[in-house]
Amino acid sequence: MSDGLYISEIFSSIQGEGMLAGRRQIFVRLTECNLNCRYCDTDFAKLPRCRLESHPGSGTFVDLPQPVALHRITSLFNDWLSQLPGAHHSVSFTGGEPLLHAGVLAEWLPEIRKQLPVHLETNGTLHSKLRLVKQQVDYISMDMKLPSTAGLTDPLWDQHARFLQEAHGSNVSVKVVVGETTSGAEISRVCEIISSVDAAVPLFLQPLTLTDGSIGISAAQILRLQELASSRLPDVRVIPQMHKLLGAL
Repeated sequence: MSDGLYISEIFSSIQGEGMLAGRRQIFVRLTECNLNCRYCDTDFAKLPRCRLESHPGSGTFVDLPQPVALHRITSLFNDWLSQLPGAHHSVSFTGGEPLLHAGVLAEWLPEIRKQLPVHLETNGTLHSKLRLVKQQVDYISMDMKLPSTAGLTDPLWDQHARFLQEAHGSNVSVKVVVGETTSGAEISRVCEIISSVDAAVPLFLQPLTLTDGSIGISAAQILRLQELASSRLPDVRVIPQMHKLLGAL
């Protein structure tokens, strides 16, 4: 068994994005990322301390020394689940990019799934790492990074296509962050990738949230993009970051 994981923070909140939006989850935010998206508001640096919510949903934190061991995580989950029976739907591993830690997660997830279903939030670029853990994951929320919003130097279409092919057969959904400059060509490319694997995979269009909390896309533009995607795929939904609208973590 591994010595542990470097974790940025552990907290309880409402899932604000994608397929499980509105569900309460325990969030385990892992450190490190292989991308540097322009809109990212997450500190995923590898730090000597992990921030742990002192009571689920309290918004107050204590520090844990790193790395955090599996027995500490399962003990914490048991405590929170006994404090709030039935409140939590699942545990969400997010980041950063959780699949950078796929080797450790492959050891951990069988034990964690005895307590709660596992939800993986990923940038959808590390298909070979997904292979190590996908049998122990109940939900996969895959981002596709659009050049217009992520601002990355090189497009990731090929990596995203390979990842979705690897995820096929799992409970996977796709999310894209869209802004005012997002083009129809980008949405068409997303639809092509999804259709080439399984057109029934749900697609979530997530309006870009700006640093001041405002929405970085007009209603007219989001409707145009939704119309285009819906002409290609049967399950297209528009969901803003609900947790930010609620003022939740």
